Amino acid sequence: MNENDIMMKAENSNRTRIIGLRLTPGEYATIEKKWKSSDCHKLSDYVRHVLFNKPVTTTYRDQSTDDLMAQVMVTHREVNAIGNNFNQVVKKLHTLQQLTEFKQWYAEYQIHRRILSTQIETVKNMMQKLIESWLR
Repeated sequence: MNENDIMMKAENSNRTRIIGLRLTPGEYATIEKKWKSSDCHKLSDYVRHVLFNKPVTTTYRDQSTDDLMAQVMVTHREVNAIGNNFNQVVKKLHTLQQLTEFKQWYAEYQIHRRILSTQIETVKNMMQKLIESWLR
């Protein structure tokens, strides 16, 4: 434990007084939105920082970038699944004994290769959009 942690623990142990505060749903929503955009993990910490004029670090979230990142994550999972399927197909190709089996697995390989190529192109396009949005 460093000195700051010890001070915070001592400070927290002395907190015996409670303040009750009633808010309208709109007021609470406003405070909650500001709290969630801050680096405070607890609402009480955020309110304490604001009341005592302590610095609060807030972040600005760009909705279009958030949407793009969500798309990238979905595509990432899909590419991983396709890659797993592709690896299974290649592994099976190495163990085949008969020509008919080989043809069947080769056809499946071609399908997965096309899907993978499409997903890779999608990822490239998303990354290009992300780069362009960061450069603005």
